[in-house]
Amino acid sequence: MKSVADPDVGGVRDNVVSLAGRMHGGRQHARPRGRVLVLNASYEPINVCTMRRATVLVLKERAEVLEHGEGALHSERLVMASPCVIRLVRYVRVPRDVHRRKITRKAVLARDAYTCQYCGRESHGLTVEHVVPRSRGGSSGWDNIVAACAPCNRRKGNRLPAEARMPLRAHPKPPGPTVFIRIASPRVPTAWEQYLLAA
Repeated sequence: MKSVADPDVGGVRDNVVSLAGRMHGGRQHARPRGRVLVLNASYEPINVCTMRRATVLVLKERAEVLEHGEGALHSERLVMASPCVIRLVRYVRVPRDVHRRKITRKAVLARDAYTCQYCGRESHGLTVEHVVPRSRGGSSGWDNIVAACAPCNRRKGNRLPAEARMPLRAHPKPPGPTVFIRIASPRVPTAWEQYLLAA
């Protein structure tokens, strides 16, 4: 594999266009498939990007490839193994704005590991429930919304957990960045796991 620093490689922009438009084996694709996990310089997971974006970052030497996926990208003068995990060369300050991130059903269920926070039942048919009902002054923030199965949701109704004798398994709080990464890529590649678990 030729290095990007080799004088005969050609312009970075030409290589990006060619690499991002082809996959190994001669099959042409308008865009290479797959998602790439982006780590900060500190190895903290911060984002998921397209294969094309990851290729641009690597060719511009703004990121390095830590894990490779299946297949390869190639242009006339350069062959590059498909990136699966990349790490930014320079540290990027990431604003801690999870309190302001839009709360969605998917995010709440992912944060709570698809488990009812009252009975502990794992299910794909979970609902989102306010711990302190809105009719009783409860907010719609991360600290007052949990995943709940339909039977527990009906049983609790418009009561507080203590009134319904339904204690929470864990106090709800804003999710970490890995929750949003798992939502962006529901099928998490095995190569990502070690970086997500360490976060």
